[in-house]
Amino acid sequence: MTEPTTPAAAPESPAAPESPAAPESPDAPESSTPSGSPRASDSPPSEGPVADGATRPAARAPGYPRQWEADVVASDGGILHLRPIDPSDADALRAFHGRLSERTRYLRYFGPYPRIPDRDLERFTTLDHRRRVAFVCVLGDEIVAVGRYEGLGPTPEDGGSAEVAFVVRDDHQGRGIGSILLEHLAAAARENGLRRFEAEVLVENHAMVRVFRDAGYQVSRAYDGGVLHLEFDIDPTERSLAVRDAREQAAEARSVHNLLHPRSVAVIGASTDPSKIGHAVLLNLLRGNFTGPVYPVNPDARSVRGVRAYASVTEIPDDVDLAVVAVPAAGIDEVMDSCLAKGVKALIVVSSGFADAGSHGLVAERRMVEAARAHGMRVVGPNALGVANTAAGVRLNATLAPALPGAGRVGFFSQSGALGIALLQAATERGLGLSTFVSAGNRADVSGNDLLQYWQSDPDTDVVLLYLETFGNPRKFGRLARRLARTTPVVAVKSGRRVPLPARSSRAVPIDDSSVQALFEQSGVIRVATVAQLFDTALLLALQPLPSGPRVAVVGNSTALGVLVADGLLDEELELVGDPVDVGAAASPATFAAAVREAVAADDVDALVAVFVPPVATHGAPYARALREAVAGSGKPVVTTFLAAEGVPAELAEPRADGRGPGPGSVPSYPSPERAVAALSRVVRYARWRATPLGEFIVPEGTRTDEARDLVARLFAEPAPDDPAPRTLVLDDDQTTAVLGCYGIEVAPFRLVGSAEEAVAAAAELGYPVALKATAPRWRHRSDLVGVRLDLTGADAVAAGYAALAAETGGDEVYVQVMAPRGMSCVLEIVDDPSFGSLLSFGLSGLATELLGDRAFRVLPVSTTDAAALIRAPRAAPLLAGYRGDPPAKLGALEDLVLRLGTLAEQLPEVRSVVLDPVVASPDGAVVTGARMVLGPPPTRDDGGGPRRLS
Repeated sequence: MTEPTTPAAAPESPAAPESPAAPESPDAPESSTPSGSPRASDSPPSEGPVADGATRPAARAPGYPRQWEADVVASDGGILHLRPIDPSDADALRAFHGRLSERTRYLRYFGPYPRIPDRDLERFTTLDHRRRVAFVCVLGDEIVAVGRYEGLGPTPEDGGSAEVAFVVRDDHQGRGIGSILLEHLAAAARENGLRRFEAEVLVENHAMVRVFRDAGYQVSRAYDGGVLHLEFDIDPTERSLAVRDAREQAAEARSVHNLLHPRSVAVIGASTDPSKIGHAVLLNLLRGNFTGPVYPVNPDARSVRGVRAYASVTEIPDDVDLAVVAVPAAGIDEVMDSCLAKGVKALIVVSSGFADAGSHGLVAERRMVEAARAHGMRVVGPNALGVANTAAGVRLNATLAPALPGAGRVGFFSQSGALGIALLQAATERGLGLSTFVSAGNRADVSGNDLLQYWQSDPDTDVVLLYLETFGNPRKFGRLARRLARTTPVVAVKSGRRVPLPARSSRAVPIDDSSVQALFEQSGVIRVATVAQLFDTALLLALQPLPSGPRVAVVGNSTALGVLVADGLLDEELELVGDPVDVGAAASPATFAAAVREAVAADDVDALVAVFVPPVATHGAPYARALREAVAGSGKPVVTTFLAAEGVPAELAEPRADGRGPGPGSVPSYPSPERAVAALSRVVRYARWRATPLGEFIVPEGTRTDEARDLVARLFAEPAPDDPAPRTLVLDDDQTTAVLGCYGIEVAPFRLVGSAEEAVAAAAELGYPVALKATAPRWRHRSDLVGVRLDLTGADAVAAGYAALAAETGGDEVYVQVMAPRGMSCVLEIVDDPSFGSLLSFGLSGLATELLGDRAFRVLPVSTTDAAALIRAPRAAPLLAGYRGDPPAKLGALEDLVLRLGTLAEQLPEVRSVVLDPVVASPDGAVVTGARMVLGPPPTRDDGGGPRRLS
């Protein structure tokens, strides 16, 4: 069997994680042939290798689309570099063709085609990157796959479709490369105005039809003389996007799995000096009883810690899966050469002196990652603490931490290496067991997003903890975190909330704290402010079930402590069930247990807080055991402040089945009632989010996307001023209303007039009552309403109002607008954010609201659930629901407006800012009475729906 050679979702490796959402087809040989040559002599649409071995030579033919280059992850977790073909690839293309089997050539070209003639070689390496496009996947200096499309009409506008084909070298088939090529070819075709792919497949190639179907496209088929003609639209569909995301998750999860499950480890720079980091890493690997062989690499020593040393990694006689690099940054090039020659699969670089050391180090870091990815290798770091996996079959401690917490079911990602040791120690002290730990340092390659992909399918992880300093791809983080948090709690502490940290990573993206908060809330991430809160919350999630609601009972042996707990519950907006139960200082363990059992069994109780302070000369152990036994199997979360202990005392612990630490059913203890209640409150909010339906991502009815895109394109096509700065375009009233109208957002009818007579005529045309507004926002939005005149019901009132406004503002132009129904004034905006491209902001109008910053934000795209949450999120939102007897606004109309504006922002990335102010919300609906819009260059979006790629 051979890899599919028409555009298809290629089969994945049997070892790769599978997802029912994205089944991979079995290996299928290519059978499509681009038009233009006889089938038996047509040559493969492909590209050649790169002479320097790094796959990224600087010199390319004019018009080479460098933006299409990408590092991609195959289904087995290996890395490939994908790029457009170039005339310099001719020799490598010929070599690639020579390594194809006869069967693969036959299925690709419908004939033997043993060699590529010079004429065809030139044709397939010299393209216009518009009508004729080809990509190659390269590994090192060799091509392993090629794919192309060729437009069927003279121009994309004439044809709108292209014929597509690809082929994968026999020894790389089964790695999902075909599906990756299809995604990138389809994205390039859409960018060039094409909307449809066609292919011809030999009828004996049954797997190829499954390849198209499994890619998520609707494929039509026609049979003619032993050949199937296949056609399908390449616009993304809900199913094709689901397939793409599932394959991305499976591939990136496999990539991290390979890193955390090595069969052998080499420590490059393993020193005999106990003060050196290379010595520490080797010692930790040996102390941790890693299940595979460990190879010290030190050219100046015969052995390190009694283990035979090698002068170079290339001298190690066996395969090396993972190399830990502990040499100075200046020696990284030599290390990379030896690792690439050896075929090492992953690197952990604990050395500093890269992006953290300035621009020179940044160049070295990027060069290292490019070389690693070009040869299929992942990199953790540089400046990393390392990685660990406590699984019994691995026992990997490839970190600088001398000791790890016990085995558990919590995954932990930390950007900071220096803080990582302290974090691990804190987890140990609280009895929190870990499944895996990764400290990524500068995040030059492996990032938190990769770990989110891994933990989604890791059966050994039930809770995820994140210590974050910066984001590399916040849009992708939001998408992955939202998906993971639906099944696995994610708790994050984000530093730099008030004082930005220096960006040690070359991939750091600036993001303000309001955007971070919106990102976390929308994604279901439990945000905490401190490391202590991180572990407080993690203990509860790891050991106790999720609550089904906010109703909490309190049982203790101290009235004072019970009152503190009750106050804390109300402060956290939880519901106190009854009065706190005080069993008395002299109560026996049995009495205490009976009160606990009765409280936790009540139907109106969702969670329990138990507080216990033993009287003088009373031992607490029997009470702890009584508490644990009383709540066992209740299915409700229990937290306690027991003897002011922190973590899980032995008497409150329910041992894991393997005896390796506290397991589910253990009762976490907190030093104070306030911390116990705060942890419980965070978990209650998370459980509420998780129980809330995800909502639908819809395109509202009446949306005219093509018309809007054409309009924006025409506006940007107008001559720009001679200014080297990125162009921005402030739209006028007519242009703004035209764009909004394409998304069903109507502005209340208005006219711009320049005299009293024109104002009276406009009012008569629009119909009374009307409002008059000054043209400058500084007049219209003042709290004293000096720039507006409302409820004008006749010509005399309009003329007088016009005269007053003209005198007040010193200008002749005013707006005449139909009066909206009485209601609450709101502001809905698209806010430009350098990280996401755009955020949606909502709040009620008013000076107090603006002063207090009472705005809610949501990250795009927004679902129906997100829209409903956004308009209810501001603290002043109860005013919309009929506060103090006022008639409630029609919230559904506001939700619809949010969805329409969100769709506009997603579909028109050139729209950098929109302000709908005011939006009058009333029982009759929501009326937009003012709008402003600014266009600008589209932001760079790494996760905007395109094909899979690494940052």
